[in-house]
Amino acid sequence: PMQLSGPSLPPADGKPARGLVILLHGLGADGNDLIGLAPHWARLLPHVAFVSPNAPFPCDMAPYGYQWFSLQDRTPARVVAGVRAAWPILDAFIDEQLAAHNLTEDRLALVGFSQGCMMSLFTAPRRKRAVAGVVGYSGRLIDDGTMKGEIASRPPVLLVHGTEDAIVPYESLAMSQQGLESLEVPVETLSCPGLGHGIDPAGLEAGGTFLKRVLAD
Repeated sequence: PMQLSGPSLPPADGKPARGLVILLHGLGADGNDLIGLAPHWARLLPHVAFVSPNAPFPCDMAPYGYQWFSLQDRTPARVVAGVRAAWPILDAFIDEQLAAHNLTEDRLALVGFSQGCMMSLFTAPRRKRAVAGVVGYSGRLIDDGTMKGEIASRPPVLLVHGTEDAIVPYESLAMSQQGLESLEVPVETLSCPGLGHGIDPAGLEAGGTFLKRVLAD
């Protein structure tokens, strides 16, 4: 499949990476959008490298930016098909990054925002070896019932969502939690009162605390 690329930040301690965080942006953004989170977390995770690839396709709803899949048609079947088409591209990127940093899955966390969260929650549990964890901001679990037969690992998940999200409704948080827990995936959640479709300081701090725990040196 096509190769992804995007901005990265090496470990703050200047040594070879002993952990890796892959940041997956939302619709119409690019890798620069989420690499901005890395400096906030580098203090907690000085041994960890961060990489934030551009999604594979040009955004079809904006003159710039990228997308993992199209949302022009939001019917569930189309969304599932879009996620499934992008999945092998992301999966190959994960393999490539683990090899490049000489790390195993237990040293990798995925952080996704919106579409990037949807991709993370679809991809991580389908990998045979569990990643260290997944942080999902303002997204939801995309599952048409196939995950039950395809789940291969159960990494811990933190889901963070704003109560005033007008893009991916706040109800998605409970729905995703129930869907993951029904498959015995361990889930923690954080609701951010008054927050729209974005990441606030509370969410940033919760993400950092979770990453520090799952990627403890």
